[in-house]
Amino acid sequence: MNLIKEYPDLLELLHLTEGQRKQSLYRIFKRDFDENAPLFFRSKQIRPIKKEDGESALDTMFHHLTTKDDKNEEGKKIKRRIFELERSQRLHWVKYLLEGEKMNNVEVFSYMDRTKKRGDVIRTYIYDKDEEYVIILEPQRSGKDYYLLTAYYLNEKRGRKQIKQKMKRKLPDIH
Repeated sequence: MNLIKEYPDLLELLHLTEGQRKQSLYRIFKRDFDENAPLFFRSKQIRPIKKEDGESALDTMFHHLTTKDDKNEEGKKIKRRIFELERSQRLHWVKYLLEGEKMNNVEVFSYMDRTKKRGDVIRTYIYDKDEEYVIILEPQRSGKDYYLLTAYYLNEKRGRKQIKQKMKRKLPDIH
């Protein structure tokens, strides 16, 4: 049933067991990112981020699109990721937005993000204002392609505020 869902419908996941849910999500992911490859955004090919913990690059991308960082009681990130319903229910939106199917009320901008591991890194954001959904891409060094880092629904406390602050300080050009 989830394979026929279209933007802006949400995937139905609550009635599924954990195994069924993962299988359903993976079938959508495989359809959108593996079987229909290559995927492009503004004539640049979308590539999965590099492998993590022995996973394939595609499996790593799948986990980044369906899970979020786990946090301890103090709010600090733990090295594992946990399933996130809101992110997963919108998995099929990623391809739709990357392909530019929705043009109105979508803000595309680049921003210089500060990261702990790599310092300042340019990232390109696709922000669907109507649905409060964000896709984050990182240009490859060559400038020819993008890495798909993640995509998520702005359901966290500071999420909307952070994306608006980034839009105010966006770079003059999209990278």
